[in-house]
Amino acid sequence: MQSRLCDELGIEFPLFAFSHCRDVIAAVSNAGGFGVLGAAGHSPATLDIELSWIDDHVNGKPYGVDLLVPTSMDSKAQALTAAELEERIPAEHKAYIEHMLAEHDIDTADLWESTVREGLGDNMREVGASKILDAAFAHPVKMVVNALGVPPGFMFDRARAHGAKVGALAGAREHAIKHAEAGVDVIIVAGTEAGGHCGEVSTMVLLPEVLEALRPYEDNGSHILAAGGIVTGRQMAACMAMGAAGVWTGSVWLTTAEAETLPVVKEKMLAANSRQTVRSRSRTGKYTRQLKSAWTDAWTADEAPDPLPMPLQGVLAGAAFRKINQLAQSDHAGAKQLVNYYVGQGVGLMNETVSARTVVYDFMEDFAGAVERLTDAVDE
Repeated sequence: MQSRLCDELGIEFPLFAFSHCRDVIAAVSNAGGFGVLGAAGHSPATLDIELSWIDDHVNGKPYGVDLLVPTSMDSKAQALTAAELEERIPAEHKAYIEHMLAEHDIDTADLWESTVREGLGDNMREVGASKILDAAFAHPVKMVVNALGVPPGFMFDRARAHGAKVGALAGAREHAIKHAEAGVDVIIVAGTEAGGHCGEVSTMVLLPEVLEALRPYEDNGSHILAAGGIVTGRQMAACMAMGAAGVWTGSVWLTTAEAETLPVVKEKMLAANSRQTVRSRSRTGKYTRQLKSAWTDAWTADEAPDPLPMPLQGVLAGAAFRKINQLAQSDHAGAKQLVNYYVGQGVGLMNETVSARTVVYDFMEDFAGAVERLTDAVDE
């Protein structure tokens, strides 16, 4: 494809795949796209293991790493100790979780054992994120991406020193402008259709709004990617027709053969339609789009407490989902009602399990078909 972004990254097709699964990253990069491994939850040691495996399986093809360093978080400057985090979780919220699980026949006797590990949240601050970047740049990483907010200065410094690009997600026009002012190389415009953390404006509206707003920054050389509900090549073609340099995708990889998604969740996704996702603060404390389930329903009930700020809500949800996920896999009826995961509205078009490589090739074929239709329309 004739693309400045493809030339700069050394890829054939500007399809960016975010995944926590190293197999997906390798498959996408090998097929001509650009895999981006989610580093949230990794320690420097485990990230090094994952990236070493990717290095051994991509034959020198480029890939990136995604971090999560939010601009606003409870106790952002320094991680709380495990005891301090425990103290900040209200008894009301623990009681609500216990009641919810009990209503679904889940034993809560050991629910709060080892709930908080020391250093939780460090990776979302400079102290931990710097170590993650050290581990990442021990490998030939071509791009680092911040998933929440303007990338901090130390991320830019590390990337520039290693000749890598810096990317960032934007869910609103003003966020994209801040990224452009900061000098972000790849601005990922994510509409509300996206899985995980997302804003309120649809991709079809947000993308042209951002493209217009960033005209004064064109000399910066930034690339704009579209994201949010994109699971087909024709959607990719539509976004590029509006001016995007490519697309950033996440949900479509969750139902691939390689995906790390729990089989019971994958089954739910394959059966879901686009109306069966919801934006909720119930998993992380910030709005994320996820599968609608008894879990998300419970947090909209009149008696539900307000979700806690990040990372406290994640501590609550993490304790609950350790139980829910394990039991759901053993066909526990109540756990299967509660279980869910982050996924975008494009889930309604994710109806079969195929390999990640096949998804890339399907994107290419579908994209080419859409371009041909547009060309025919113009020729007529």
